[in-house]
Amino acid sequence: MIVITNPSAIANEISILDSLFEEGLALLHIRKPDFSENEMAVFLHQIKLENRNKLVLHNYPVLAEDFGINRIHFSEKERKNNNLNTVNGIIFSTSTHSIEDFNSLPPEFGYAFLSPVYQSISKEDYYPETNLFEALNSKINHKTKVIALGGIDVKNIQKTLENGFDDVALLGAIWKNKNPIKQFKLCQQIVQSHFQ
Repeated sequence: MIVITNPSAIANEISILDSLFEEGLALLHIRKPDFSENEMAVFLHQIKLENRNKLVLHNYPVLAEDFGINRIHFSEKERKNNNLNTVNGIIFSTSTHSIEDFNSLPPEFGYAFLSPVYQSISKEDYYPETNLFEALNSKINHKTKVIALGGIDVKNIQKTLENGFDDVALLGAIWKNKNPIKQFKLCQQIVQSHFQ
């Protein structure tokens, strides 16, 4: 299970992230689109060294190298505007919004978000234009794992995993909740029981 940071800074964020890692968070996508490179560096400095191998950095590939982060995420726009240079030890992920985009991904991508699966919790008026469960029937890209994003919460994780997604990513379910740690643990239990 993947967690994506809240796009903007929030109170006690580093403390919450530390707790999520203690509870077993495997991958944290750091997405702060309005952060400068310096603000991002300050943010990364606050994350404990032992958790750096669980970070996926959006933007700032130079910082990824500086901080020993071996996972880089490309937005859809970045993916289309960049030549992907394969670097030993670097794991790439990206965002897609249709099964056609997902199927056309080059094999360099270890996994890709496919969104939105449901109406978004964090973005107003952001909902699926097609049924992505039906679309998964035409999935031909078997090298890249497909990760569900958009409206994922405790009520629909099981259904999502049963209908062809390899894993789920959480954003609004965590950061729009009064108790993000408790919410994470509930979601984590559902995912773990599915894969047992």
